[in-house]
Amino acid sequence: MTPTANPLKGGLQFRKLSDEKLDRIHAASLQILESTGVRLYEKQALALLQSKGVTVEDGNRVRIPAHLVEWALSTAPRRTVLYDRQGREAMNMEGHNMFYGTGSDCPNVIDLRTGQRRPGVLQDVVDATVVCDALPNIDFLMSFCIANDLSPQTYDRHQMSAMLMHSVKPILFVTLDFAGCVDAVRMAEAVAGGAEALQSKPLCACYINVSSALRHNEEALQKLLFMAEKGLPTTYTPVVLRGATGPITPAGAIALANAGELAGLVISQIKREGAPVILTGGVNDMLEMRTTIDCYADPTNRVMLVEMAHRYGLPIFGLTGCSDSKLPDEQAAAEAALSILLESLAGAQMAHDVGYLDSGMINSIEQIVICDEIIAYTKHFMKEVEVNEETLALDVINQIGPDGDFISSKHTRRHFREDWYPQLFERRNYDGWRKAGEKTMRQRAQEKALKILEEHKPEPLPQDIQDTLNEVVAQADASWPGSN
Repeated sequence: MTPTANPLKGGLQFRKLSDEKLDRIHAASLQILESTGVRLYEKQALALLQSKGVTVEDGNRVRIPAHLVEWALSTAPRRTVLYDRQGREAMNMEGHNMFYGTGSDCPNVIDLRTGQRRPGVLQDVVDATVVCDALPNIDFLMSFCIANDLSPQTYDRHQMSAMLMHSVKPILFVTLDFAGCVDAVRMAEAVAGGAEALQSKPLCACYINVSSALRHNEEALQKLLFMAEKGLPTTYTPVVLRGATGPITPAGAIALANAGELAGLVISQIKREGAPVILTGGVNDMLEMRTTIDCYADPTNRVMLVEMAHRYGLPIFGLTGCSDSKLPDEQAAAEAALSILLESLAGAQMAHDVGYLDSGMINSIEQIVICDEIIAYTKHFMKEVEVNEETLALDVINQIGPDGDFISSKHTRRHFREDWYPQLFERRNYDGWRKAGEKTMRQRAQEKALKILEEHKPEPLPQDIQDTLNEVVAQADASWPGSN
């Protein structure tokens, strides 16, 4: 991989794919759309393509011409900005700006107090939201886990409400169905001050999972069309499992997944020209052939999908801070650190899944806290090094000479705070560590999270807005017999 200058921050950027290879993958994606085509299980999406001269075959199969893809790439916004609850700019997604957030909807969690694996409940979502609201390097939220203590038809509304209630940070929400997407936007509009206010300063985006790169399910397309009509940002993510739902070779998997994503981009732009879409560049996960498990932290999953999205110059949705380990251990720290560093060097912009364990089956507040420290380390590493008269310090060197020391100099006092001082990593000597209780990294992370929960008080929403969110949730529950 060749290091090049980061155009925005002056740090490093790593490229694994040359421009020629990126162009070949793009051409392959266009060929897939034109020759193989995709199936769309949503009538409005088919009608929109027909309005642009695309023929529908075999009921719902369309072959999208290259000129339509290139048009969509030219009309989609070059950047997307998400705002916090107060309307302040929080995430400017362009270039190599980087923002980090959690993953969503894990069925299980590591209990923060007992350390045991168990099904997630709504209180876990609340606790994780509060902790993430306090962590300085977690920029956006996703719902920490599935609230298994609530109705399986409406728990997503409760989760969205909990995130809006307990943090000011932007949200990337996931919903069970199209109606859940509508309800999530209703809640966000209430918080933002109305539909126009939310469109002007979006505090959330919708994460859409697509069933297959070549088979686009009705629910995913409905969400895409709804968000486009609202002028709100969304991701549109067809995941390819290499060797299972797509070619085992990374190039083929990326070309296929990217084709599926470009199909969604075209549909969104026909629906509303300029609708904001955050690209994934095509997700190509490894299927572990010994276990047939989707591996999140495999090195082949890294960087290339981000580079594909950078080729288009559009906002990017990345994946980082995850591990296939089953608990916050050495493997979890190593895989999280490597993925955070690599995706940061690639400029993944909106990088999610911080804290994920067990191939996305477990989430852990402790692991999120550990990753927050790793992200801080990475951010410091990525900073540009200033080289000027002051930092070269030739006068200081000359003044102190071979017989003096620098620790008492004014120059040291001026600059020592520019170094990175960890909040969680251990840097005391051995005796100091022993006197402090000989605690492991995981124990220190647990203590930090519990202290946040005890002391941090997120800014509350006004009572009338809380009442509106509660009303949306109650209406959803009432529509399903037996819902909580």
